[in-house]
Amino acid sequence: MLKKSLRNFLSLSFSLIPCLSGGILLNSPAQALPGESTEEVITWIQAHPTLRPRSGERLFVSKSDTAAQRFTFQASVLPPGKVTFTKDRSTIRTESMIMYDGVNGVTIERLEESLRVIYSPDIYQDYNRAQVIYEYPNQSAINQARLAKTPIREALTGQLRVGDRYGYWIEIAKPREGKAVSGKVIVFLKSDLDKLEAELRTR
Repeated sequence: MLKKSLRNFLSLSFSLIPCLSGGILLNSPAQALPGESTEEVITWIQAHPTLRPRSGERLFVSKSDTAAQRFTFQASVLPPGKVTFTKDRSTIRTESMIMYDGVNGVTIERLEESLRVIYSPDIYQDYNRAQVIYEYPNQSAINQARLAKTPIREALTGQLRVGDRYGYWIEIAKPREGKAVSGKVIVFLKSDLDKLEAELRTR
């Protein structure tokens, strides 16, 4: 089952993600998550067998084979959503994975598999068991978008979840016709959940 999941991930992903083995997937370190110090997260990123940052990359890692295929990972001291001021610059509060693939497209399942590979299976299980507290677009939002003639609102599809350990925000931008080509999955501190939920409900 594990090998099958890994093959599915690799077949959906592009070559900028290094080749993985089942052992790497099982042993991917997950000690440096939101709530840890910036230095601990930097050390984790540097040693991560999948992220493999280039020289000079610390909290932001970018990988690209072509202009049509990109993957980025970013750890931040800021909460998710709209930028707000924070006094604490030494603690990571948000870790984001953003994928753009104009060739193969991006799906929720692909983003979820990226979460499994970057972190350990227990983080994925926390996400998988997490309660969905907000999902969009809902029918009311779709109706408002149609009346206002703003289809971009319709195109954003996502969920906000809360698990035992972290909050999770996953989203893809899907055009009215064709496949989605971009998406993101964000892991964040549960203390920032109310802020993000309020922003998503009013945007």
